[in-house]
Amino acid sequence: MAAYKHERAVGPATVLAIGKAVPPTAYPQSEYPDFFFNITSTNHKTALKSKFARICANSGINQRYFHCTEEILKANPSMCTYKDASLDVRQDIAIREVPRLAEKAAVKALAEWGQPRSSITHVVFATTSGVNMPGADLTLTRLLGLNPTVNRTMLYQQGCFGGATVLRVAKDLAENNKGARVLTVVSELTCVTFRAPNEEHLDNLVGSAIFGDGASCVIIGSDPIPEVETPLFEVHWSGETILPESDGAIEGRLTEAGLMFHLLKDVPGLISRNTLPIFNRAVEVAGSPSWNDIFWCVHPGGRAILDEVEKTLSLKPEKLVATREVLFDYGNMSGASVLFVLDQMRKRSAEMNAPTTGEGCDWGLVVGFGPGLTVEVSVLKAIPRVTAASA
Repeated sequence: MAAYKHERAVGPATVLAIGKAVPPTAYPQSEYPDFFFNITSTNHKTALKSKFARICANSGINQRYFHCTEEILKANPSMCTYKDASLDVRQDIAIREVPRLAEKAAVKALAEWGQPRSSITHVVFATTSGVNMPGADLTLTRLLGLNPTVNRTMLYQQGCFGGATVLRVAKDLAENNKGARVLTVVSELTCVTFRAPNEEHLDNLVGSAIFGDGASCVIIGSDPIPEVETPLFEVHWSGETILPESDGAIEGRLTEAGLMFHLLKDVPGLISRNTLPIFNRAVEVAGSPSWNDIFWCVHPGGRAILDEVEKTLSLKPEKLVATREVLFDYGNMSGASVLFVLDQMRKRSAEMNAPTTGEGCDWGLVVGFGPGLTVEVSVLKAIPRVTAASA
């Protein structure tokens, strides 16, 4: 009997489609301080409210989307305190709604891809919102009606670098399994971290001012079928590193009061001082072009982080426009955000009539930052855009 030979793909993993989704309720950032302090019954903390309003005004955010509306929060008052036991309530919301929001993003990606759902061979799902067994990956598989034989990978508590992590995992699966098509999803809800402001926990005040809800989905596969599948980007390399001197910089601890978020060190400074080694390693894959000769899809972790990256690398302002636009329109949606930026990049490329999906550049980086302090980077090669003239 002949030995089984595992077949691998020939070419690199490619992004075949992108979908994204947010809850229906948008909150203008200018109005959020009043909403936040009203719903948590903390309007008497005038100094804290003034500080929060300044953070919101300087955030670079215009609006954010939330599943937890005023009605939902009033029905679950334990979520609106600082530290009351509320994990059960938060878990109930997350377990139900995280896969539902993921489904909305996945449906859009599947529609763009245009192939039968039965062709999906793998599911990679990441979330920082809720922990359950079986996980959101199984729920999503059932919601979408995927084959029960689909190979699933569930990633919990990656935080803000989760969008780059799922790209790495999906790349490995696609390239090591001939014909694989990987449904790659990140879905995040702030129901696990929402809480009343408190003077003892000012870093939570920052999180309350920038985080929002969203889900993103990319379909990854190698060796696209000619005239059937339309690749957007090729994924040529992925890697991550833990930054030096960053122990405890970003932490999240699951407690009876939900996920307690901590920013313990100068995160923008740590990123600006320590990311050059991994960026240099990444661009070697592309022949070491200059920073301004590649496109940038950076996790919109906050205005200060983006300003530091731009300053450290002497980037032209237009290089982070796609990232800043996502921050402006949605806030920081944790791991889902950077895939929103990737979608914004390809849309801007079309609006600019750029020759490639990378705003005219051939190579670019997808960059995620998160707990650890971890930096995750993927090297992408842009695809020549299909236009009416070239079709």
